[in-house]
Amino acid sequence: MNKFVGKITIAEVLIWVLLIIVLLFTVTPIVFMIVASFMDAKQILAMPFSWIPSKEYFTSSDRTFFTNFQKAIMGNNDNPTFFRNLFNSLVVAITDSFTTVFLASLCGYGLAKFKFRGRNLIFLAIMSTMMIPFEAIMIPLYMVVSGMKMINTYRGLIIPFMVSAFGVFQMRQYLLTFPSEYIDAARVDGLSEPGIYAKIVIPNSKPVIATLGILSFRNQWDNLLWPLLVAQSEAMKTIPQYITKFSEEKMTDEGAMMACALLASIPMFILFFTLSRYFLGGAAVYDSRKG
Repeated sequence: MNKFVGKITIAEVLIWVLLIIVLLFTVTPIVFMIVASFMDAKQILAMPFSWIPSKEYFTSSDRTFFTNFQKAIMGNNDNPTFFRNLFNSLVVAITDSFTTVFLASLCGYGLAKFKFRGRNLIFLAIMSTMMIPFEAIMIPLYMVVSGMKMINTYRGLIIPFMVSAFGVFQMRQYLLTFPSEYIDAARVDGLSEPGIYAKIVIPNSKPVIATLGILSFRNQWDNLLWPLLVAQSEAMKTIPQYITKFSEEKMTDEGAMMACALLASIPMFILFFTLSRYFLGGAAVYDSRKG
C-alpha cells in the first residue's frame, strides 16, 4: 500500500481533483432536475435548497408522488399531446440517425479508401458546407420544403437532415486509420465491395458509429428551430415544442416543468447508456474464413 501511495505524484492528484470538480459541475444539474421533479415550487425555491423532498409534500391530500409527472403529461387540457409529440421526436431522431450513419459511412469509406481524381476536392466541398450556419439557409430550405408540399409531414422534418457533413468528416477520419490490409485481404478472398463494407468496415467501426449515432440523435431530439417552421399542427409537433409550450403554461410550477424536462431526457439517457460501451475503441479483426 505504501509503495502504491508513494508512486502518486502531485500532478496526478491535481488531475483527479480537477476531474471530480468537472464531474460535480456536470452531474449536479441532472441530480437537481431529478430531485426537483418530485417537489413543488415552494420547496424548489426554498433557501437553502433541500436535496430530499419533505414528507409533508407527499402527505398533502391533493398531491401524490407522481403529481408533477401527471401534470407534465396532461398539460392544461383534457387532450394531451405529450405522447404524440414524443412519438414524433422518436421517429424523426431515429430515422435521421440511421440515415446519417449509413450515408456518412458510405461517403466516408469512399473518400478514405478509394483513390480517384477529385477526391480531396469533393471532401473540401463537403466540409465547406459546415461553414454555413443553418440560419442562413433556413428560409430558402423552408421555401423548398413548402414548394414540395412537405409542411406538417414527417418528410419535411426528416429529409433536410438525413445526411451530415460532420458525419462524413468523422467517418472519413476514422476510416483513414483503418488498416487497408484487411480490405485488400478480403478482395483477394473474393469478397465484393458491398460485402467488404457490410462485413468488415461496419463491424469494425462500432465506436465511431455509436458516437455519430448518439450525436445525430441528440441534434434532432433537441432541434426546435426547424420544427417550429415545419410542424404547425399540434399532432406533428415534437418534444422541444411541447416543452416550450408547457413552460409557458406552467411558468409558476417549477416542479411540473422539471418533471417535463426529466421525461424528455429519458430517451437520451437510454441511448447513451446502451451505446456507451462502444465508445472504447476496438481492434479491427478480420477472419478471412468468415469472408
